[in-house]
Order: sequence, then structure tokens, then C-alpha cells
Amino acid sequence: MINTLYLPELREMLAENDSAGLRDFCEALNPVRAAEFMSGLDSAETWQVIQQTDFDSRVDIFLYLDDDKKTEILETCPVEEVADLVAGLPPDDRVDLLQNIDQTRLKKVLSIIPIEERRDFQRLSQYPEETAGAVMTTEIARLTEDLTTHEALNEIARQIEEYETIYYLYVVDAEDRLRGIVSARQLLAGMRQPDTRLHDIMESDLVLAHVDEDQEDVANKVAKMDLLAIPVVDSQHKLLGIITHDDVIDVVREEATEDAHRIGAVDPLDESYLRTSLLTLSWKRGFWLSFLFFFALITTIALDNYESVMDKWKWLMAFIPLVISSGGNSGSQSATLIITALSRKHVEVSDLSKVVVRELSVGLLLGGSLAALGFIASLFIMPAGLPASAFLIIPLTLLAVVVCGTLIGSVLPIAFESIGWDPAIMSTPLVAGIVDIIGIVIYVNLAILLG
Repeated sequence: MINTLYLPELREMLAENDSAGLRDFCEALNPVRAAEFMSGLDSAETWQVIQQTDFDSRVDIFLYLDDDKKTEILETCPVEEVADLVAGLPPDDRVDLLQNIDQTRLKKVLSIIPIEERRDFQRLSQYPEETAGAVMTTEIARLTEDLTTHEALNEIARQIEEYETIYYLYVVDAEDRLRGIVSARQLLAGMRQPDTRLHDIMESDLVLAHVDEDQEDVANKVAKMDLLAIPVVDSQHKLLGIITHDDVIDVVREEATEDAHRIGAVDPLDESYLRTSLLTLSWKRGFWLSFLFFFALITTIALDNYESVMDKWKWLMAFIPLVISSGGNSGSQSATLIITALSRKHVEVSDLSKVVVRELSVGLLLGGSLAALGFIASLFIMPAGLPASAFLIIPLTLLAVVVCGTLIGSVLPIAFESIGWDPAIMSTPLVAGIVDIIGIVIYVNLAILLG
């Protein structure tokens, strides 16, 4: 509720066109807080508020608005004012935002912004989505390797005026190929010998990202090495830009959202939920529902083929939900654990044998526990007069389907990873559907064998 505290005052200042009050609001608060307090305003009102402050504050606040509002502002507010704002955005944010707006509007904005920013946008927008090139920023401080420590400090002092944040000091050669990295501490220490060249003190063992590398792999590198930023190079080793830790957080959040959608059997949304059209939303959900319907239909056909068995032992029908849910749930658990482990690089394709042994062991432990519970339940539910072997049908079936579920749920995601597919495609409902079919076959055949 805290973001509603300023709304009455903001609306009153807007109604009275109180420029001074609106400017004080924008400048007195942290940009993040200012954006939060304006969440109740529409895009036109929000734009009117941030227009009252200086340009740098306007850009800072704009960057913290929610994505839908930023897109609406770019599409509906005066194009000349919007173009001025766009020119001041960080290159990676500029690309992300402009790719979401209408093409006609995009052309108008691009025709107004300075040619350098326009070329930068066109260059960055050519990189495929979800690659390092698509998320990097080109605003990067660099030093040539032939500079002395004294010259390097002067150069950094000059570049600080251009770049708001400098994470690392990258050293390049005359052809802009990345050669190494130096720290501010090394430069300051080097002032005792101000004529020392950077190539003599720089570190050349670097963690790099290739411009075509998958963004998720880059994010894992940054997380593993605990970096603030990672340099991006091309095939000639030329320094193209950097990916900063805040961009990595965005990548992790995006990848986690996609995996959550796929695990839930929903094709990932390209836009936010509320901006996605009903037809698109229905298609992305309906495709997988239809696919899962196919597996449910196979389960129905399997049951129909065993109709004579079900007619002979009608009590078998009472345990079908128990059998199906136990196998499907165990498979879904395994699939979720393995998909998560693969995404975090805790499990590799080469670990398949280890995973199979672990899941087989877990399946036997879990299946054995459920089998014991199933045996107790069958003593109370199954009709009297059955042969003693019939009381083994339920526990043995539960043991078998749980083991099958854990193995299928763990192996299939690794199999998808091995052929280059996203393992999250092997969604938990899909695993459950496969295990359901196998569970019915196991159940009925054990009933025939032991009944």
C-alpha cells in the first residue's frame, strides 16, 4: 500500500500544474521509489511528472517503471520528447524497449535520435535473441596496452565523464582486441613507477563471453565467478561490450520464468500476461493441452482394452486414481529436480549414469514406502475371498510405477539436453501423462498375473 501514499498529492499537483512540486517529488526520492509511487498513474500522467525534472533524473526514473508503462510511454507520448529520452538510455535498455514498440513508431523515433545512437541500436538489434550480443551494453571504458599507469589514470578520469559506472578497466591493443584487465588498485600502486606500461601489469587470464553465446551460459559464468561484469568479444577477440550484473539478474529472471512456463506445460509468453492477447494466450496454453489430451486418450484406450479384466475384478477400478497419481507425482518430482539441476549446471549430460542410480535408489525407497501404505489400504478396501496373491497387486504396482516415474522423469530431461533441446520442454504434466500410460499397463498385467 505504500506506493499509494503519494498518489493524492501527485494527482493534485498534476491538476494544478505544480511544476515545482513535481520536480521536488522526482528529485527528493530515489528513482526506484519515485517509480513505485507513480505505479497508480497512467502513462500520460507519469510522463507529465518526470518531464518536470532534469534529463538525467528523468532517464533514471523511466528505467525503473514497469515494462508495460515504458512501452506505452514510447508509443503514445510526443515523439520528439520520447526520442530525446531514448537517446539517453543505456544501449542495451534502448534495444530492449524499442523492439517492443510499433514499427511505424520505431521508424519515427529512429529518424530523430542522433546517428551514433541509431547505428548502435541497429548493430545491437541484429544479434539473435537470448545471446550475449543481445543483452550487452557498448558503453564500456577501455585502455590501450601501450599506456603508462600515469596516462591510464588520466584517461580513466576523462572516460568517467562519459560512463556513469566503470566496473573493470579493460586493456585492448591497437586493433581493439581484448588483451587483459587492470584494477584501479594496480594503477594507483603503479604510480610509484608512473612509466610502467599496462601490458606489463595487466591480468591476461580472463573470463569471456562470445557474442553468440547463449545468455543463460553467460549468466552462469558470472554467477560462478562472482563477477560484476563480463566482457563480450567476437571471433577476432575484439572487445564489443560488457554484460553487467544487473543484466545477468534480468537474464536469470527471464530464464526462470520460461522454465516455469514450460514445466507447467505453457509455451513461454513473449510479453507480459496482461499484454498478451487472448488468442495468443489460448494458443500457447491450448497447444500443450491438446498434446497432453493425446496422452490422456492413450490412457483411456489402454483402459478400454482391459475392459474384460475390469469387469472380472471391479475392485481394480477403485485403485486406478491411486496408481496414476503415485506414478505421475513421482515422475513430476524427478523431472522438476533434474530440470532445475541442469539449468544451474549442477548436473551435466555426462552424469546420466549417476542420476539413474540415484533416482533408482530413491524410487525404490519411495515406492517401497507407498507400497507398504498401499498394502494396508488394500486389506480394508479389497473384497474378501480373494487369493492371498491378489493383495500383492496394489503394493507391487505402486513400487513399479514409482520407480518408473522417477526414472522417466529424470532421464527424459537429460535426453533432451543431450540433443540440444530445452529440458524444460519435458514438462511435469507431460511426464505424468507418459507415466500414467505405463502405470495402467503395469497395474492390469499384475492383476492378471496375481489375481
